[in-house]
Amino acid sequence: MDAQLHPQDDAAGGEPAEADLPTGIVVGVDGSEHGRCALAWAAQEARRRRRPLHVVTAYSVPLFAASGLDGGYATFDDTVIRDGAEAVLKEAIEQLGDVEGLEVTSSVESGDAAGVLLEFSKAAELLVFGSRGRGGFVGRLLGSVSSALPAHAHCATVTVPLRFAERIGGVIEDRHIREEQSKEGPVHVEDVVAVGVDGSDQARVAVLIAAEEAMMRGVPLRVVCAVPQFSGSLAWVPAPVDREQLFQDIRAQLKAGTAWLQSHFPDLEVQTSLLDGAPVDVLVDVSHTVDLLVLGTRGRGGFTGMLLGSTTDGVLHHAKGPVMVVPDRADERLADRSSFGPMLAP
Repeated sequence: MDAQLHPQDDAAGGEPAEADLPTGIVVGVDGSEHGRCALAWAAQEARRRRRPLHVVTAYSVPLFAASGLDGGYATFDDTVIRDGAEAVLKEAIEQLGDVEGLEVTSSVESGDAAGVLLEFSKAAELLVFGSRGRGGFVGRLLGSVSSALPAHAHCATVTVPLRFAERIGGVIEDRHIREEQSKEGPVHVEDVVAVGVDGSDQARVAVLIAAEEAMMRGVPLRVVCAVPQFSGSLAWVPAPVDREQLFQDIRAQLKAGTAWLQSHFPDLEVQTSLLDGAPVDVLVDVSHTVDLLVLGTRGRGGFTGMLLGSTTDGVLHHAKGPVMVVPDRADERLADRSSFGPMLAP
């Protein structure tokens, strides 16, 4: 394993040029238990893909208003903060150990953590981070960093919750998570990649990426569609909705979508799952029992509406397994979807 530390501060040259950005898998660490879990998953994924792994941590230098009358600002020596960041990075590299066949580089970056990772996403194949952290890198519950990244990153992102650590041989120190897992009892995790769909083009792109992930892992793909109950906000609907007919229509669309998908991935086993329930609740439950859950960033509002999407955002906050969010992108494979059967109108 080739591990190299490359500390960088603003004075040394500012933002790196895109050609100098790391490629492959990029993982953000902050010294927290959540960050260590994300690092372990990222290393596993880098080996699976045979791609380099870049480990990064970021720190910000606070500004304090000067007490004088000149209205200027004063800063303090950032050596202590930077030394702390370098110690976090060193600990992360030591955690990896000597992983045969894995090329590892690392860097300490000065600046806003979300901005650093978004910049790195321009060249990265995959961006990985924990669901919570110390506050500097991926804190504030899900955190401003890990909320911003899936919505704005140039590449796919994967959020790894701490409770996933035991699946990859880790030990969870967080007492609350251990108590939750004790109440839940043993969980059977299937070797399956799942993807949430809602009939939008964003979801279809997510399906294509999920299919690639499933093929790479040599596991089936499960296409999941949740149908929520209509709420009081839809009381103006002039006639009651025939849910049985609705389910039949969706089944026909899923069947057509499966035929389309297998035309592009003829060797892929595709399963479909049509479930009655709120999309966030359904997908959080799914994340508990599959290898990876894939979602798009936006959609019809049911699965992935708005900037990041109420459902995607909700799933990221409560997921019990790794969740990949695929950014909006054009894909020429979408062009022939309509020739395979019924699909929801744009």
